[in-house]
Parts: sequence; C-alpha cells; structure tokens
Amino acid sequence: MGTFVISKRQNGYYKYEFTSRKGKVIFTSNDFELRFECEDDIEILKKSLDKITFMRFKSKNGKLYFKVILNEKEIAVSRRYSTLLLLEKGMNDVLKYSPQSEVLDFTNQFIDFDS
Repeated sequence: MGTFVISKRQNGYYKYEFTSRKGKVIFTSNDFELRFECEDDIEILKKSLDKITFMRFKSKNGKLYFKVILNEKEIAVSRRYSTLLLLEKGMNDVLKYSPQSEVLDFTNQFIDFDS
C-alpha cells in the first residue's frame, strides 16, 4: 500500500508526495498555499482515479517520467525512471494503491539544530 505524505517546502508552500510500499516517491504534487488544499486534492484524486490520465515524457538525459492529469489540469509529476517497465509500474501503483492509502502530515515536523 502507498502513502500520501504532506510536507512544507522551503519556500513556504505545501506539497504532497505519493510514496510506494517501500517508501520511494512515485510522484510529487504541485504547490499549495494552504495545507488543507493538499488534503482536498488528495481526496479528489482518490475519488477520481477513473478520470485521471498519465502523460509520458522523456527527459534530456533519457530518463522517463509521467505527469498526472485530472480534468485537463496537471496535478503531479513523477520521479524519473530508468526503464519503461518501472515507469508503467509507477503508474499502476498509483491506480492500485492510492484509493486505500493513508495520509501522513509532516508539515509541523522540523529539526532544531540549535539544541
């Protein structure tokens, strides 16, 4: 089963990542100004899996990746994959595991280096 992980970027915006059962990031969402927008987007994604499309791309260095499209809007970009088989597995994992995946919120997690 996968997991949705909500966190805060250094620029202050929020994002979520969908991770595999082994903890590898499959895709990362766009930025959100407010944390609850991440939660809402995750719920919409979970309920609309039959409407999402995956667009496949190849980076300049030959790595493969996909974008998750819902209602003609890009909502996430995958990590880079070395083979087409791994790319397909990543897309299948999204469809197979995201409906029952839990959501973890790490937005208040921080490391205090001054202590």
